[in-house]
Amino acid sequence: MKKPISATIDEDLIDWIRKELQNKERYRNKSHLIEVALHQLKKEAKK
Repeated sequence: MKKPISATIDEDLIDWIRKELQNKERYRNKSHLIEVALHQLKKEAKK
């Protein structure tokens, strides 16, 4: 089950997110982009 969260993010990261969201084939929305990024971070942390 997914739950909403809130986060404060640096402006440069917000600009990067906006740029990445232009690729509609890769990310559905901000939540999807953040979830993908966190899954990648979790995967790398397991190494």
